[in-house]
Amino acid sequence: MNRINLITLGVKDMDDSLKFYRDGLGFETMVDEDNPGIVFFNNGGSKLALYPLHELAKDINEQEAPVRTGLPGITLAYNAKSVEEVDRIFEKAERAGGTIVKKPQTVFWGGYSGYFSDPDGYYWEVAYGEDWQFDENDMLIIE
Repeated sequence: MNRINLITLGVKDMDDSLKFYRDGLGFETMVDEDNPGIVFFNNGGSKLALYPLHELAKDINEQEAPVRTGLPGITLAYNAKSVEEVDRIFEKAERAGGTIVKKPQTVFWGGYSGYFSDPDGYYWEVAYGEDWQFDENDMLIIE
């Protein structure tokens, strides 16, 4: 087992989350209805899914959906190809209703990075590194 095909985010409000990702950030999906049961976004190399948090808890056999506060212990990342692209994504995220947690800035490892959170509090890092290379699927090459 050496790949991740699908990342599912348990969300409190499907309609708000769908609008944030599809309409605000531009994630591609075939879903055009409001408040669907599940959403799959087509990303290079993987899929991102949104699923109602209470349904996800039932699927896992949890009695109730978890109540989260603070850092959930996971972040998602988008690796940009320029400083300007990082800034554009932060503008889109903020317009879509995301919360800017750490404005993009030059960071200790020499890159340019910042964090925003989505309507459910999932953290996204958007970063650029001058020496980064990408494969034919726009996936970051890490050796």
